[in-house]
Amino acid sequence: MRIGLLTEGGYPYVSGEAGLWCDRLVRGLEQHEFDVYALSRTEREEAAGWVPLPSQVGRVRTAPLWETVDDAIVHGRRARRRFAEYYGELATALCTAVPGDPSGSLDGVPEGQSALEADRFASALYGLAELARDEGGLPAALRSETAVRALERACRTPGAHRSAREARVPDLLTVAARLERALRPLSLDWYEDDDLGSVDLCHATSGGTAALPGLLARHFCDVPLLVTEYGVRLRTHYLTEPDSSPAIRSLLSSFHSRLAAETYRRASVITPGNTHARRWQERCGADRAKLRTVHPGMDAAPFADAGEHPECADPRTLVWVGRAEPAKDLVSLLHAFAEIRRAEPAVRLRIVGSPFGPEGPAYLAHCKALAAQLFPDEADGPHAVGRNPVSFEETGGPELPSRADAYASGALVVLSSVVEGFPSGLVEAMFCGRATVSTDVGAVVEAIGGTGLVVPPRNPRALAEACVALLRDPQRRERLGAAARARALELFTVEQNITAFHGIYLEILSRTPVRRVVLDDTGEPLPFAVPAEAHVPGRWSDPTARVAARGGPAPATARSGPGWAKDGPVRATVPVSATEGAAR
Repeated sequence: MRIGLLTEGGYPYVSGEAGLWCDRLVRGLEQHEFDVYALSRTEREEAAGWVPLPSQVGRVRTAPLWETVDDAIVHGRRARRRFAEYYGELATALCTAVPGDPSGSLDGVPEGQSALEADRFASALYGLAELARDEGGLPAALRSETAVRALERACRTPGAHRSAREARVPDLLTVAARLERALRPLSLDWYEDDDLGSVDLCHATSGGTAALPGLLARHFCDVPLLVTEYGVRLRTHYLTEPDSSPAIRSLLSSFHSRLAAETYRRASVITPGNTHARRWQERCGADRAKLRTVHPGMDAAPFADAGEHPECADPRTLVWVGRAEPAKDLVSLLHAFAEIRRAEPAVRLRIVGSPFGPEGPAYLAHCKALAAQLFPDEADGPHAVGRNPVSFEETGGPELPSRADAYASGALVVLSSVVEGFPSGLVEAMFCGRATVSTDVGAVVEAIGGTGLVVPPRNPRALAEACVALLRDPQRRERLGAAARARALELFTVEQNITAFHGIYLEILSRTPVRRVVLDDTGEPLPFAVPAEAHVPGRWSDPTARVAARGGPAPATARSGPGWAKDGPVRATVPVSATEGAAR
């Protein structure tokens, strides 16, 4: 089977998000061939290079989303008229108020989106895609004054929602620039028969812009689409850029919500990584019949030694492992630990992690200062470790060479986040056989099941009481740790993730009509190019159709194939090797 893997800011780049998951998937499904189509977000990401690619990656094609593209394409009068029509329809769809919403705002998820507006958005999107294909691209047109004026007319049209009506020229310029970046895949030359048109299946590793090439491959070449989301891209958009004006937030939210709804509508199967993501997808219009929850696959091997020897843990040590940022709410953890120390004076807290994001360093410094204030008699200063029962450490040193060593150092692992997707750090602690106390956010409850204690977020007293209860009950702590390890090994390993996707690939392909017979260099049909039902005779077959094989015309005695298999054979092109792509 030939898979077109669609990524944005991820695999195969070294610094890409979800790169490790994609690499494990590709290496685990070595019986299939993968073509990677990657959208990069930053120049730094491209400069860092690629991860080493396995032999089953036959081709890598990349396109930047960060640079300004000067296509130097001059459109004729007819093309300009078509662009104004399609872009105007797109802008109108973004500005139209949701029926039944008295505020006229689109800041919520699109449960109220009508079928008419969904069709209008889809018609405009595919119209722009067809125009880009005919004219060789649209980057300049999407940034043009025509686009800005179309947005302005849509915002001033009667029936536009309130936030759109309040848009000013700077807002419209910003929205047009953001839409150009999001719609840049429309101008790529990936949608021919020897590119995405030659794959058996497109697998988008996230929603949003990453899934747009899959939508276009389905539109132009009837390639089925699988969408995987471990973090719902629409939800991420809602949580970012809170300082933008209401008009910008509203128009961009409308675009992303309608793109998500169109993606879910056209996808053959949607695989959320957890129930939290699944609920978001359902509210955004995903059909429940298409949803298959596939938990992230994680490598359990590095944590095997800690999991098999839980008795080595210090029974008086609490451990927090993660990235130091405000969403992890280490402040509440430190206040909770102050109460724990009053109940159990000998307990120690190890905070293991490095700062993350632009606010990370300042936030970590604030937490160190707070620890010195909460335990003034035990610390020499804000950065001192010494007698302070709270230590701030990083992995990679002689005392904690790895994350497994960090989890193994304590008998109880704590998670204090206020925002969390799938808690991979918590699953690592489960692999280590450690009991956990966590805040009830994201997919935490789904991950731990009944193998740990859960408390409300931003509640230091409840967090402290749960920790004290387990510190005083070693037998319960041991039972919970053993159950957590068993649950993690059953549900969250790389093997179960790969097996699930292999089954989904086969399921999608078994329900997808063959478009053409694709031959390799020796004239042999590629695997899965012709499903078994294409060879079954019956009245549904077109007696004039013949399925060509082995590079030559079918003999007159050959069995008839279905009508949709009557196209002539297409010889597979020689893919660009991964090493050549990396060298360029």
